[in-house]
Amino acid sequence: MTDTPGASPQKDKKSTPINFHEIEQRLEFARAAVERRWIPSPEEVQGILQARALVLAQEQSSQEAAGEAVEVLEFILACERYAIEVQYVRQVAFLEGLTPLPCTPAFVLGIVNLHGAILPVINLKFFFELPEKGLTDLSKIIVLQSEKTLFGILADEVVSVRHILLADVHSSLPTLTGVRKIYLKGVTPERVALLDAGKLLASEDIIVQEQVAG
Repeated sequence: MTDTPGASPQKDKKSTPINFHEIEQRLEFARAAVERRWIPSPEEVQGILQARALVLAQEQSSQEAAGEAVEVLEFILACERYAIEVQYVRQVAFLEGLTPLPCTPAFVLGIVNLHGAILPVINLKFFFELPEKGLTDLSKIIVLQSEKTLFGILADEVVSVRHILLADVHSSLPTLTGVRKIYLKGVTPERVALLDAGKLLASEDIIVQEQVAG
């Protein structure tokens, strides 16, 4: 008998049918085994959480030490920008009802009645030898307060409240001398002069509250 060209030879063995259900079960079993392998016990979970908390605390402490910042109120005197720590600022008020006082130091701009309290208003431009700009609608009073002292300083304009990194505050410029240098903590890269409010409030040269009250 002659073989017909193109005909497939007969197979000696029958093909084994594929059991897809069995394969699926094996895969599911394998997945479950892998998942069980990576699931920690409750004790391990607690240890992992404690370790993570310790690392985060150390990282946060390092970040705070490297990037300690202070919240400041930024304002303008003449053509220069200044900032003062908000912890010393009691409030910011409009410059209204300013009454000049005779027989007071030249740096005392006058007094204002602020919610029933009579406050002297200090003109820091006198100390810093800045040009007088004159009072405008943008002029504000920044009320500073310590345990024993309360007075206002004149600001030509209040800019904003923001944070300054202490690491960015550099020593006062060499060109600053005298009183101006005493009351400055330093200058930021943006040329904002950070005032030392503690020294301002404690200065015997500036405290005039008892004079005005009398």
